Amino acid sequence: MCETKHEFNNSDQIQRSGTSIGANYSEACNAVSKADFINKLSIAQKEAYETIYWLKVLWESELINDEQYEELITDVEEIHRLLSSSIKTLKDNENKL
Repeated sequence: MCETKHEFNNSDQIQRSGTSIGANYSEACNAVSKADFINKLSIAQKEAYETIYWLKVLWESELINDEQYEELITDVEEIHRLLSSSIKTLKDNENKL
């Protein structure tokens, strides 16, 4: 019974951080300024990193198998890289002005 509750708590954390990535990206698309856009993307990036953490916790706790972990971690790491690259490009372009 405790293991099921533990698994649910970790899954709940992943659901929150994972869905927050999309929510913050959506907010970024409606930003009122470039600074607001960068800020919202930065929050989405942090949520992606948190999701990576929780996936590792689930995997190391053997609550998900290697195949599930690899599939999910690959997707979230790619999202994290895309957000990081976008933020870097935006900041670099901002500094050129």
